[in-house]
Amino acid sequence: MTKENKGQSLDTIPKLLARNAQLFADAPAYREKEFGIWQSWTWAEAEQEITNLALGFLTIGAEKGDHIAIVGRNRPYFYWAIVAAQMIGAVPVPVYKDAVAEEMAYVLDHCSARFVVAEDQEQVDKVVDVMDQIKTLKSIIYLDPRGMRKYDRSALFDFHDLQKQGQATASEKLSELKKRIQEQNSSDTCVMLYTSGTTGRPKGVVLSNQNIVETGRATAEFDGLRSTDSVLAYLPMAWVGDFIFSVAQAYNIGFCVCCPESEETMQEGLVESGPSYFFATPRYFEGLLTSVQIRMEDAGRFKRWAFHTFMGHAKDIGPKLLDGKPVGVVDRLKYRLGRLLVIDPLKNSLGLSRMRVGYTAGEAIGPELFDFYRSLGINLKQLYGQTEASVFITQQKDGEVRADTVGTPSPGVELKITDSGEVFYRSPGSFVCYYNNEKSTKETKDSEGWVATGDAGFIEPESGQLRIIDRAKDVGKMKDGSMFAPKFVENKLKFYANILEAVVLGNGKDTCVAFINIDLNAVGSWAERNNIAYASYQELAAHPEVYQMIQANIEETNRSVATDPFLSGCQIHRFIILHKELDADDGELTRTLKVRRNVIEERYADLINAIYDGSTTVSTETEVTYEDGRKGKISATLEIRNTETFERKQVAA
Repeated sequence: MTKENKGQSLDTIPKLLARNAQLFADAPAYREKEFGIWQSWTWAEAEQEITNLALGFLTIGAEKGDHIAIVGRNRPYFYWAIVAAQMIGAVPVPVYKDAVAEEMAYVLDHCSARFVVAEDQEQVDKVVDVMDQIKTLKSIIYLDPRGMRKYDRSALFDFHDLQKQGQATASEKLSELKKRIQEQNSSDTCVMLYTSGTTGRPKGVVLSNQNIVETGRATAEFDGLRSTDSVLAYLPMAWVGDFIFSVAQAYNIGFCVCCPESEETMQEGLVESGPSYFFATPRYFEGLLTSVQIRMEDAGRFKRWAFHTFMGHAKDIGPKLLDGKPVGVVDRLKYRLGRLLVIDPLKNSLGLSRMRVGYTAGEAIGPELFDFYRSLGINLKQLYGQTEASVFITQQKDGEVRADTVGTPSPGVELKITDSGEVFYRSPGSFVCYYNNEKSTKETKDSEGWVATGDAGFIEPESGQLRIIDRAKDVGKMKDGSMFAPKFVENKLKFYANILEAVVLGNGKDTCVAFINIDLNAVGSWAERNNIAYASYQELAAHPEVYQMIQANIEETNRSVATDPFLSGCQIHRFIILHKELDADDGELTRTLKVRRNVIEERYADLINAIYDGSTTVSTETEVTYEDGRKGKISATLEIRNTETFERKQVAA
C-alpha cells in the first residue's frame, strides 16, 4: 500500500476512483478506438466524466438501491455508468448486449430495473419492445442518438446531455453525491451479475464491495500487476470476468482499460493496443492457432520450414525458459535465432508481444494448445472460477504452470472435495446470495460459507494443485461401470483446427458418440486450397472428404483417450457432423458459449436415436433463429460414421 493510501478506507470502487484520480491523475485510465482513432482519458478525466453522470442520475430521480441495467459493448461510457451507479448507491446490472428481447425482459423484470443505459437504437428497441412488461422501468439512457430522432423522448435521455445536466446541478447536488459515496462500505452491494443459465433460467448473483474489491486487490497482487499495465476489454460486460479484470483489478491497481472499436475488430485492437495483461477463453486461443496454421499452409517453402523447425525446438525450450529452468547454451542460441526469425514476428502479428500475464479459463484447454503459446514465451496460465466466487477460486503460480491442472487456491480461498468428488470453496469473494432466490442460495452456499461449484475434481497430494474432471452433473458411468466425462474428450477434439465444437454423449450407454461442428474458417481454407467448391456451411460439413478428415481427428483422439486408465471407456465409436453450428440464439449454447447439454439432447433426439440404433444416415429438420429474430427451418440428411477405437488401458488394482 502506498503512502497516499494510508488512512483511507478503500473499500468501494468509487473510493478507489478518487484515490486514482489523485495518485495517477495524468496516467491513462481508458482508451477507445472510434472512427479509426484511439482516444484516451486520464484517471482525472475519467473521475470527472463519471461524477457528471452520477449527478445526472440524481437529476432524473435515481435512488439508493435502484437497479440500473447497462446494455452495450465494451466502451468507457458503460464502465463509467457502472461506477456512476455505484456512486449514488444504486446497483449496476450489466446485461448481455446480444440477448434477444425475451432474455433481456427476463433480467430487467427479475431485478426490477428502474433505469437502462443502452448503447444504440438496436438496444433501445429491444427495451422499448418489452417496456410494458417491466412495471418498474422508468427511463432509458442512450449513448448513440442515430436513428432515434422520432422516438418519444418522455422516457429517453441522451447520455451526454444527462452528463451536462448533471454538471449543471453540481453546486446543489455534489454534496449529496459525496455523502452517498462516503456512507458506502464493504458490505454494500457492488454489482449484480447473471449466471449463464446452462441448465435453466439465469440467476442474479449479488456481489458485495468486499467480494469485488478484496478479490481484485489480492489477485492483482498475486500476479504483480502494475499501474503501467493495460488490459483489452472485449469480453461481454455482463460476464464476471470482464468486471473483475476491467473494473475490480483496474481500479485497485490503476492500470489502463483499452476498448476495441467493435467485436469484429477485436484482433486488430489487440495488435494495436498490445496489452500486457490479457484473458481469453480456450476457444479464442484455438481460433488464433487455427489462423496461424492456415497461414502456414499458404506460406512459401522456406517460411514453412522455418516455422516447423524453430517451433519444434521452442516447444521444449520456451516453457523451460519461462519457468526459470536450466537450458543449455546451444539450445538458448537456437531459441534466440528462432525468436528473431519466427517467434517475435508471430507474437507481434498476434498482438501478444507485450503480454506479461495471460490467463485462460471457462473450460479446460488442450495441452498441445497450451504448450504452443508457452513455447512462444507467453506466460499463459489457467485459472478456475465462477460468477459466485467473484471469478477466482484457483490460479497458477509462475513456475508451477501445467496444462492438466488449474492451480492452487487463490489468495484467501479454501478448498475441499466432498466424498462424491465435488469441489467446494470458501473465500472473501464468495457471493452474498442469489437475488430473490433464497432456495437456490441455500442449495449452493451453506451456513459456514462453503459454496458448491457443481464441478468434479481432486487436489493432487504432491503439488496441492486442483484438477477438474468435468461438471459434476455431467460425470456419469458407462454401462460397464467405467467413468464417463464428456468434457475431457471434447477438449481433446477441439484442439484440432477443423473442429469448432464437439458434444460427446454416452452416459449409461455401451459406447460414446459425438456431434461435431466444423470450424468454417479452417475447413473453408482447406477446401479452397484443394479446389473443393461449396455454397454453405451445411454443404461443406456434408462433404465426404471433410468427414474423412474429422474421422481421422477423432481416431487420433481415441488413441490418446485409450491411454487414460480412468477415462479410456470414453472413446468415440460413432459420430455425426451437424448441419448447423450450435448457436446461443437457438438456446444450444449459453451467452458465454457453453454447451447446454439438456437442450442438445432434446433438440437432436432423432439424431441420438439414429446414431445408437446403427443407422448409416438420418434425415432431420431443425428450427433456427436468424439474426433479425425470425424463425426458420433447415432440413438435411446426415451421414453417420463409425470410428476406430483402441485397446483400453486398465485401472491398476
